[in-house]
Amino acid sequence: MDHFDQLPDALILLIFSSVSDVKTLIRCRSVSKRFNSLVSQTESLSLRVDRVISPDSDSDSLFVTFLKVFLKSLQDLLTNTTSKPQTRPQQTQNSPAEILSQFLRIKNLQIELPGGDLNLDKGVTVKWRAEFGKSLTSCVIIGFKSGSTATEEDVDIAGGLKMRVMWTISSLIAASARHFMLKEIVGDHHEMESLLLVDRDGEGTVVMDKEGMRECRLEAAQVSEEEGWGRIRTRTRTRTMVPSVRMRMRHVPRLMLAGGIWVEGATLVVVRANAGGKDDVEDAELALGAFGDGSSREAVLEMLKSRSYMLEMNSF
Repeated sequence: MDHFDQLPDALILLIFSSVSDVKTLIRCRSVSKRFNSLVSQTESLSLRVDRVISPDSDSDSLFVTFLKVFLKSLQDLLTNTTSKPQTRPQQTQNSPAEILSQFLRIKNLQIELPGGDLNLDKGVTVKWRAEFGKSLTSCVIIGFKSGSTATEEDVDIAGGLKMRVMWTISSLIAASARHFMLKEIVGDHHEMESLLLVDRDGEGTVVMDKEGMRECRLEAAQVSEEEGWGRIRTRTRTRTMVPSVRMRMRHVPRLMLAGGIWVEGATLVVVRANAGGKDDVEDAELALGAFGDGSSREAVLEMLKSRSYMLEMNSF
């Protein structure tokens, strides 16, 4: 008998959770019948997505994609208003939800996407971290334009209110699209306690805790009962609706970081949902919790010293 066979199941599962990589664990299933049965019980997983395939053509612009969705919705409204609810759509082969269906006791899950969602100008950095339940509860956004020197035009572009609002809206849209993608996974795995969605570029992070996932499942069950899977609003939606929010924005035109690095138009935005938006947590705690190390932390600490402006935004 192999000495490895003498190890208890609990210890092997601990090793599997330490490995965590989903693709490696799936390969381990072919090692033995015992491994095949134990891999599915792994509690901590990390899934690296190599490619995200959009249902629309990759070459489509944002306007063309929006136009397609609008026309599809109009057509459905005219032809299917009296149709019966359809069954739940089948999972796409090799989608994250389909891959993770091989695991039965997921408690901690991290998913990594191949890249960020924002199309930014050269030298511009925007990072965000959003927490969700059934919808957005809070989001922290930091943005700046890097460069050792800056012309008057550069400062105007990086410092304009319009640009800062665009950074904020783009980040919220990206966060809500990622949250929508997670809903099926959350619904399939009721034992999950923590869920983290990041990207390889380090642009955005979606966080869901145990209570947030419970809220998400309850809402999904209610929507399923009232509308059924496949109705117009479910079929055409590509992101979770962003609720009405209030935003506290801080801006520093020029900021010098460690090592003599200058950044232009440094902006910090703390977004909270008007309902359930973590009112008991200070801006500093949310911001430093989102960006806890490196140059981002240094920039956050400096911007927290500056004057803040309160803005409000309706749901969209």
